[in-house]
Amino acid sequence: MSTPLINVDVDDLERGVQFYTRAFGLRTARRLGKNVVELLGAPTPIYLIEKAEGSVAATGLSQRRDYARHWTPVHLDFVVHDIGAAITRAQEAGARIEGQVRTANWGHIAHLSDPFAHGLCLIQFLGRGYDEIAE
Repeated sequence: MSTPLINVDVDDLERGVQFYTRAFGLRTARRLGKNVVELLGAPTPIYLIEKAEGSVAATGLSQRRDYARHWTPVHLDFVVHDIGAAITRAQEAGARIEGQVRTANWGHIAHLSDPFAHGLCLIQFLGRGYDEIAE
């Protein structure tokens, strides 16, 4: 079995630590060199990796890192018990809410972006959660 690890590029490591610890109750576990911090408190560790804006995004690509709001097919979802309180905490830490909270039979969802323009969602499950729509 493979264990997923979550890596999030940020252009300011200390600001990243402040945001993710305040917004989601994570805690700093350790530093891995000068540019990486391991955060615990979620089911899998989250690593914040400081990468300068404008640096090469990946070997062989001409694309450069850009911390303006962008879309990506991979994002973080945080399951919360009280979506209203979680939105408030995330906004106070520096998140931007993107639209209204939506409600489905499985729960409430709020779309946000972190201070580094990465999309993320807050989810509060209702009833049986995703089992409400499972076939």
